Amino acid sequence: MPLTWLQVEQFRCLERVEIDLDPHFNLFVGQNASGKTSLLEAMFFLGRGRSFRSRRLDALIRQGQKAFTVVGRVRDGAGDTVLGIRGQRDATEIRVGGRSATSAADLAEHFPPQVIDPEIHKLLEEGPGRRRRFLDWGVFHVEPGFLAAWQRYHKALRQRNAALKQGLPGSAVSAWNGELIESGTLLDSQRADYLRLLTEPLREVGRSLLGCEVQLAYHRGWADEQALGDALAGSAERDARYRATQVGPHRADIVVRVDGHAAKDRVSRGQQKLLAAGLTLAQIRLQELQRPGRSALLLDDPAAELDAANLERLLAVVRDLPVQLIVTSLRKDIQGLPGGGRLFHVEHGVVTSA
Repeated sequence: MPLTWLQVEQFRCLERVEIDLDPHFNLFVGQNASGKTSLLEAMFFLGRGRSFRSRRLDALIRQGQKAFTVVGRVRDGAGDTVLGIRGQRDATEIRVGGRSATSAADLAEHFPPQVIDPEIHKLLEEGPGRRRRFLDWGVFHVEPGFLAAWQRYHKALRQRNAALKQGLPGSAVSAWNGELIESGTLLDSQRADYLRLLTEPLREVGRSLLGCEVQLAYHRGWADEQALGDALAGSAERDARYRATQVGPHRADIVVRVDGHAAKDRVSRGQQKLLAAGLTLAQIRLQELQRPGRSALLLDDPAAELDAANLERLLAVVRDLPVQLIVTSLRKDIQGLPGGGRLFHVEHGVVTSA
């Protein structure tokens, strides 16, 4: 579902931007700090309801303003749908097709963007939270029941943790175990099924980008040989001591392996970026196999931290993806980018069509 029109107001350095986009390829060229990345960030926010650069809403609002708005039109076989999101310092308002929506998932159903930026190596370097978000984003787009299971699990988890934090009796804590076990077991099964589906796209992308085998080892958040109910029972004393649930899908992680070894300890920073980009590209490939014509890839300054050979490998894989591609760059003459499409210049937050 390509994004065909975008309007951004009071977002970071962007006072007001309105542009028509090509459904296949768009290139934004400008110097550092010109507003290119902010534009990608606004597009990402339109589809995800969050930023890939900051968790603070107030950091996204242009200085001196009270709120920002991002509105876009996406196109599918049934016609056009207008998406909108307004962000204030403590809340967001979402609209889909002219109606209020309660969740960013409603945006992602129409416009599910992925981003590859110079910080993508953090997917490997940082803690498991980022990798869980990566995993759950993928499951959400191929498993229709995932969102409901995820919401049930986290609602029960919040209630159970609240009981633990207050030091309530064990019976008050275990009252939430049934819901936690049922939804958590389903959540775990859906994640494991998704990772099996991702195996072949990841193998293909790994060979193309790194010339090696890339695999994911799944750690579910409790011992593999145990049922979740048994793990919760065995962790009761530890839960009470730390006043938080210590086992379950909320503690899951994935370990990226290259030729059988943990990638974090085996590859350079540049290779980490290439590898993390490969995870994203494999995820897009699978998403397009399951639900074709829906994806957009935001590629922020692809030449950063990649030498010419690695950049060529990355762009060769990107070109083969049947997605809307939106790229920022310091210059327009990067070999390997698709031809055609639309070219924009960005300077001091102002975007003009070339």
